[in-house]
Amino acid sequence: MKITGFSVYCVELPLHEGRYAWSEGKSVDVFDSTVVRIDTDSGLFGVGEVCPLGPVYLPAYAEGARTGIRELAPQLLGEDPRELLALNEKMDRRLKGHPYVKSAIDMACWDLLGKAAELPVSTLLGGRFGEDVVLYRAISQRPAAEMAENVAGYRKEGYRRFQLKVGGRPEEDIERIRAVRAVLEPTDRLVADANTGWLMNDALRVANAVRDLDVYIEQPCKTYEECLSVRRHTDLPFVLDEVIDSVHAILRGAADGAMDVVNIKISKFGGLTRARQARDLCVSLGIAMTIEDSWGGDIVTAAIAHLAHSTPTEYLFTTTDFNSYVTRSIADGAPQRVNGRMAAPTRPGLGVEPKWDVLGDPVWQCRA
Repeated sequence: MKITGFSVYCVELPLHEGRYAWSEGKSVDVFDSTVVRIDTDSGLFGVGEVCPLGPVYLPAYAEGARTGIRELAPQLLGEDPRELLALNEKMDRRLKGHPYVKSAIDMACWDLLGKAAELPVSTLLGGRFGEDVVLYRAISQRPAAEMAENVAGYRKEGYRRFQLKVGGRPEEDIERIRAVRAVLEPTDRLVADANTGWLMNDALRVANAVRDLDVYIEQPCKTYEECLSVRRHTDLPFVLDEVIDSVHAILRGAADGAMDVVNIKISKFGGLTRARQARDLCVSLGIAMTIEDSWGGDIVTAAIAHLAHSTPTEYLFTTTDFNSYVTRSIADGAPQRVNGRMAAPTRPGLGVEPKWDVLGDPVWQCRA
């Protein structure tokens, strides 16, 4: 099987809540997602998706993904998309860094591998654990009472794990955490995610003020060293996210005892191939994981579901269903939330069929 062509699509994903806000006043109203289709000489095609959380969350942005794909794709024509590690090595030689650019290409190749093998991606990633996986709901940053009301509403929909967007003024974040914990049951899980928004002194103020609560602290500060300093001054369980972008970062964090949980975002690692390596390392080290991505629609959600569902249950802290946050569906067959849980598709590949009428005409193509 050889790659014969690439098509790139651009699609906007509006939010049900109208706006998504997190630390330091950052927000997004409409997500700009990029879908990649890879055609082959076998007649099979694969699809992938990448959707940065705006241009101010990670070193990634939507037009940068499309520009990078235009740089890489012509150099991959004629390659066998099933040889995933070889393809990733070639992408890394031809474009240094920029893992998010490579993510949709790698994801589309996994879709192709699954279709060629007539197996779902979850089987190729190690096999399914259980009937489904548990979801968390991210709660956009708002006044404390509104966030507590949102959490109460999502509990009625079946969610039992919540990621609270904090990283603002410490006194307001303390109020947010306490208000939300008050509407939860003891078995519910709460994560206070600062998304790098606190200075060390503010992070410690918040951690000390809520130390009597059952709450996880996630990525309080910008750098690994700052987060590690906060970690060493609090007994609350700790999650690292933005600074976890490679197996080397995981190994360093494990050696330092820097975290109890890590977030593995598919596009931050460069696709499913590298994310699987990180996942398997965490299992070997005994580190729990949130399996997710920066953002996305139905195709990203399917990829997340396959990686999460093929993760041993005891190591899966939680995962997410980004397609439930947005008002536009871009593919049939994607996982759907049922009582705060979802299951990976069982059809070959990612198990989704793009809605070509929604995606519209390609914004760029190349052919062998």
